[in-house]
Amino acid sequence: MTDRSTVRPPLPGAPTVAGPAAGPPAAAELPLVAAVARGVALVVVLPVRLLWELIAATGRLLYRHLLGPTGRFLRRWLLAPLAWALHRLLWVPLVWVARTLVWLPLVWLVRTFVWLPLVWLGHAMAWVARVVLRPPLVLFGRALVWLVEHLVVRPLRWLGTVLAPAGRLVVAAVVGAWRVAGWLLRLLYRPLLRGLRWAWSAIVVPVARGVGAAWRATVSPVARWIRRSVLDPARLASREVLTALGLRR
Repeated sequence: MTDRSTVRPPLPGAPTVAGPAAGPPAAAELPLVAAVARGVALVVVLPVRLLWELIAATGRLLYRHLLGPTGRFLRRWLLAPLAWALHRLLWVPLVWVARTLVWLPLVWLVRTFVWLPLVWLGHAMAWVARVVLRPPLVLFGRALVWLVEHLVVRPLRWLGTVLAPAGRLVVAAVVGAWRVAGWLLRLLYRPLLRGLRWAWSAIVVPVARGVGAAWRATVSPVARWIRRSVLDPARLASREVLTALGLRR
């Protein structure tokens, strides 16, 4: 079989041989497009590629024989001396001036006029607290302890020693009285309850009834007479007077 990609287009005027391997017209146009693309690549891309290679080779030659040596020369004989001069003639003097004329005087001022007065003030306050305040406080504390010991603790101890037997006697008496009272109540519970009931029914109830009857016979009629004869006329008279004066409608 014949490879169609390697088939060259026929020369102009050459006779065309028809054979069984001839394809359709689209297959015949494909080698023509490939030839045109190759021509364009040869005419456009190849010169650009050659120009780029020429520029790259020129740059490498310039860097190797001109720019590199020039950079090394400038760095060794210009930049390094300039950096050394700036460090020795500018940075070192500036650091010395800042340390000698700014930082050390500032530290001396702070230490002399701030830190030392604070230290002296702290020592003075400690001396005042130790010499002036501590002795009175110690004496006051000892006096307070002595007063509490002699006026509170010892009297309470003596009072407890004295009152302990009396307290025990009082407690024993109260407990004994409570027990006797309980025994008497248990012994006299039923007779005492019966006596209370009899006294209630025989004395309290008749007296209450008599007082009620006497109240109804004496106080109630007098109260009704006072209300009807005195209070009601007085209330009516006061109402009429207030109505006449216009103070009540």
